[in-house]
Amino acid sequence: MADNTFSLDILTPERQFYSGPVEALTFTADDGEWTVLKGHAPMIVVLRPGTVQIKADGQWKKAINSEGYMEVSHKGVVLFAQTCDWPEEIDRMEEERAKKRAQEALRQSHSQAEFRANQIMLARAMARLRNSRNPVNLD
Repeated sequence: MADNTFSLDILTPERQFYSGPVEALTFTADDGEWTVLKGHAPMIVVLRPGTVQIKADGQWKKAINSEGYMEVSHKGVVLFAQTCDWPEEIDRMEEERAKKRAQEALRQSHSQAEFRANQIMLARAMARLRNSRNPVNLD
């Protein structure tokens, strides 16, 4: 049976989040959702905050990523993100606070650059909340 894996490294400024052989990688870019398989054409792509789905050993795992970029080459895939976490690592209460801060910052944005940075902050918090596993009661 042929080996259908490729190497994947997911790096953040604080840690090497993942490193190992995978069968598939699904992520969200500005132009939609993409899946990379072994032999994918080389490319560099900007990542949107959302989820990265990793298929390794026949099982899919989901992680939550912030903005970043990814390089696909014949050697494998390297994904760089500001943050990347497993759903169980997310503190929902903190993400709710981050969401509220980002919403308020959006309302008070004074420039296009500020507005865009605040949009990214809000998208990150929303993606982390949507995909976390720890329910929270906000009453």
